[in-house]
Amino acid sequence: MERFVSNFTARLDAKGRVSIPAPFRAVLARDGFAGLYVHPSLDAEALDCGGNALLSEIDGLLGALAPYSEERDMFSTALLGTSEVLKADPEGRIILTESLKAWANVSAEAVFVGQGHKFQIWEPGRFRAHLAEARDRVRSLRKELGSGHAAAFPPRTSGARE
Repeated sequence: MERFVSNFTARLDAKGRVSIPAPFRAVLARDGFAGLYVHPSLDAEALDCGGNALLSEIDGLLGALAPYSEERDMFSTALLGTSEVLKADPEGRIILTESLKAWANVSAEAVFVGQGHKFQIWEPGRFRAHLAEARDRVRSLRKELGSGHAAAFPPRTSGARE
């Protein structure tokens, strides 16, 4: 399976169009989704974007919830009720709607950030702050995981046999 990786910054043109990075367009093409599925992120002031892989993940999440339950209704509303399917022009440009731009605070530039099965669109300053926070949290998590791993598997002393 192809993945969305790396990050790219692109300018919005005078007509409000922004180019989807070529590597991301290639993943979408291989995924077979005609257009770009976009919804406001649940966890950040960014946009979650993708194709069939993202829709499959959403369908899996919704399918795991009881039909007609409040939880399923809430997730459906947040993930499907605020979604848009954008069409790319032949040059790979999309027009972000006003509501999507307002959610992500995108105006002149946008950062496309790969996240494996999906990518996000961020306002550049917000992305820099998010990336700094993510790096700090990952460093802390790595230390926690490392100390937990060390406690579960104490180092062997050289030459000692059990």
